[in-house]
Amino acid sequence: MQKSPFLLALERRRPLLLDGAMGTMLQASGLPAGVSPEEFCMERPDILRGIHGAYLEAGADIITSCTFGGNRFKLPPSLDVFAFNRRMAETAREAVRLSGRPAFVAGNVGPCGHFVKPLGDVEPEDMIAAFEEQIRGLVAGGADLLLVETQFDLAEARAAVVAARRQCRLPVIVSMTFEQGVSLTGSSPAIFAETMQNLGVDVVGTNCSLGPDQMVPVVREILDACSDAAVMVEPNAGLPELRGNETVFPLGPEAFAEKTAAFAVMGASILGGCCGTTPAHMAALRKAVDALELPSRSLPAARGICLTSRSRLVRIAPDAPFVIIGERINPTGKKLLTQELQAGQFDEALRLADQQAAAGARVLDVNVGASLVDETRMLPELARHLTARLETPLSLDSSNAAAIAAALPYAPGSCLVNSISGEGDRMDVLGPLCRDFGAPFILLPLRGARLPVRADERIAIVEGLLEKAEALGIPRRLMMVDILALAVSSKAEGALQCLEFLRWCTAQGLPATLGLSNLSFGLPARDLLNATFLAMGAGAGLASCIANPSAQRLHEAFDAVNVLRNHDPHAENFIAGYADWSAGSGGSGGRAVRATVSATLGEAVLNGDKENVLPLLEAELDKGAEPFALVNEVLIPAITEVGARYERREYFLPQLIRAAETMQTAFGRLKPLLEASRGNERRPVVVMATVEGDIHDIGKNIVILLLGNHGFDVVDAGKDVPAADIVRCAEEHGARIIGLSALMTTTMVRMEDTIALIRERGLDMKVMVGGAAVTQAFADSIGADAYCEDAVAAVRAAKSFLA
Repeated sequence: MQKSPFLLALERRRPLLLDGAMGTMLQASGLPAGVSPEEFCMERPDILRGIHGAYLEAGADIITSCTFGGNRFKLPPSLDVFAFNRRMAETAREAVRLSGRPAFVAGNVGPCGHFVKPLGDVEPEDMIAAFEEQIRGLVAGGADLLLVETQFDLAEARAAVVAARRQCRLPVIVSMTFEQGVSLTGSSPAIFAETMQNLGVDVVGTNCSLGPDQMVPVVREILDACSDAAVMVEPNAGLPELRGNETVFPLGPEAFAEKTAAFAVMGASILGGCCGTTPAHMAALRKAVDALELPSRSLPAARGICLTSRSRLVRIAPDAPFVIIGERINPTGKKLLTQELQAGQFDEALRLADQQAAAGARVLDVNVGASLVDETRMLPELARHLTARLETPLSLDSSNAAAIAAALPYAPGSCLVNSISGEGDRMDVLGPLCRDFGAPFILLPLRGARLPVRADERIAIVEGLLEKAEALGIPRRLMMVDILALAVSSKAEGALQCLEFLRWCTAQGLPATLGLSNLSFGLPARDLLNATFLAMGAGAGLASCIANPSAQRLHEAFDAVNVLRNHDPHAENFIAGYADWSAGSGGSGGRAVRATVSATLGEAVLNGDKENVLPLLEAELDKGAEPFALVNEVLIPAITEVGARYERREYFLPQLIRAAETMQTAFGRLKPLLEASRGNERRPVVVMATVEGDIHDIGKNIVILLLGNHGFDVVDAGKDVPAADIVRCAEEHGARIIGLSALMTTTMVRMEDTIALIRERGLDMKVMVGGAAVTQAFADSIGADAYCEDAVAAVRAAKSFLA
């Protein structure tokens, strides 16, 4: 297939330049306060063309359509999603034509402002559909490529890419924003980059939140991970500062250009500017980049496959640490698990998941195939429960292609699909699905009902599958092979043929796995045979196995293999786990995986164990525990510890939200008991609102959830709320505290309106403020009573007001 002009331009050594900020330019061009930028641009396309033209004149090679909030979740009701996006892309295209210079139009796709289930309230397919709607308009308007930017959640970024693949074949750039080395929901730059490359994204980048200096380690980590994608860097003009009553970005054009051009020397292929940058910044950057002597970039080698969840990355490759894929969530031979799945229940499956994660399984195989079980319903439901509960990447295991298709959207990141064989049209059905969802998959050397014994027959089947996959546009980075161990009790040569096949896979750069238990079927001392073959396989390049991670002898072999293959530097883990070892005693191998099995009510909150919190709570009540004591002595200390772990970066947003929801579940059961004993005593009231002109409310919603768990009644006044309405709401509900949220520098100034109105009326109310661009200095300057950098800080501030 012929490459697009954009991708050809990307291959040149000279970096392409993206344009700078749009919001501040619109404001400077007459956008009134509180007016939707989207409605303004539809009414005044001449102003928008002028801004695009200014960036083109400054030397931009790529201009972005003014469609950052152009999805159904964010657009004003007066605007049609398709028509708006088409018109904005057309306006950008007109600006390029009028400029007389060659440039590309990037259809801009920003975040939708919601999380997908189970972290949020939106079904994954609904989010994909919303992005498809927007992208259709951008394509119709003539966009040359798509820029999915300022993403903060891996699942949403993937949803946007899936939508793009369903609607067009335009090149795709995806950019995520990071603070303190991770995204809002806990993804590292490497996790993000590997997931996007699995999705076949053309350019992986980072933008916003940071200035050039702070962005260096993030960019370095992305560059180190990108073997198949180019890299984009789009910093702010420094970190925002308060000067007088104005929030400004401190880096002028020359300083910004000098610092940002350095990313081209590091290996970035696209440079641009985010908040605080102007055409003057881009002109200076153009000059700085054109003067550079650029070294050729040596790309890191792609190795094996990468599986990811929001906060875990697991590489499966012969030169990576050996990986155990937990096999226990499989109803075969498990009566209780089968009965629960038939009844639509998951308690036993979740228990097995917790147990395997605690035992060191780095991937969990998930199979619900049993009689009377609807896999198309139960596999996605179980995947949703598991991703909410654990950080471990999943392996979706089913012979039912429809079940895998239904479950893939619920596994954020890159899960494993087990498996694709040479039978029927399985590659034709599942291959494109795995390609579009960025899901690595296992190839099985099977065709028909017969499993060949000889290695050469297996190789022929896999070669045919590889040829078919290549024709479907599926990259090698998504494929691994199950060498399918035969029972040596019936096929004496089976183990040796497996090893020969394994050596071929390793030579082809295909990582390999196998299910160990088949090998020893029908023989005594099965663990001994399995562990010995694991060691033999590791010597031939075996990268993983599908097994029970709790098997002692297996773990002994596993830990020894990691020492001998130099994946346990200085044998530190081995020494820690086996210092007191004697034959048959086992060892821990230094494994320290936190189990999510909850033995107490407090642990249930810490672990976010929503499934078990009510039984544990009922047990406490049955023992005579007082509801007030449970709240004050167990639940509140537990949720406070969750907040402390979040601040220490031991927990991230998914764990924080799940713990808060678990607490909410427990409190819902206790609430009637508490009210009966205290006569409906009112809790302190907090009114939360996103200020006028701002429609972002994810941060506000998280604060609301956490405040509710700490003894507050919270009234959500909504988003884009004028100061007078916020104060009126607070008076009506008798609130002592108001929380104000704003994401943008252009709207955070509206916070002062509420504070001024409270002071003017002499109301006894405290105001706490927060948001991406808000700082302590800004909060002090407008007279706020507290600056809150996150939800945990908001709870602390609200409690201090009561004290």
